[in-house]
Amino acid sequence: MSRHRRPAGFQRTDRISDHIQRELAHLIRFEMKDPRLGMVTIQEVRVARDLGWADIYFTLLGEDAAASMSAEEVLNNAAGFLRSCLAKNLNTRTTPRLRFHYDHLPEEAGRMAALIAEARAADKQLVDGDDEDE
Repeated sequence: MSRHRRPAGFQRTDRISDHIQRELAHLIRFEMKDPRLGMVTIQEVRVARDLGWADIYFTLLGEDAAASMSAEEVLNNAAGFLRSCLAKNLNTRTTPRLRFHYDHLPEEAGRMAALIAEARAADKQLVDGDDEDE
């Protein structure tokens, strides 16, 4: 008798993470009324195996570093409220405690892309300059 196997890497915590991500995006958009929150995008949710904690990584559309720190503080202060709202829709025995973190990765990716473009342009000038010398 063969057993049905799930794809490697797709675990229960992955499904819970996806569900939490969708629910939090909805809750933050429609239930939170804090003016310090701009356009919050939940980038990733990492849930501990024992469901004790969930680390939530978010970005803000078109905001500076000060706004991101303010939003992180607002979200962490609202973590209890958001957790209680999640508990109503999450079919688990326990609901993870929420920890919000501003995700710097998109900013870093943009900065790295600009540096690479700058280096390529400098290399092209060097190559073009060598061609003119010959």
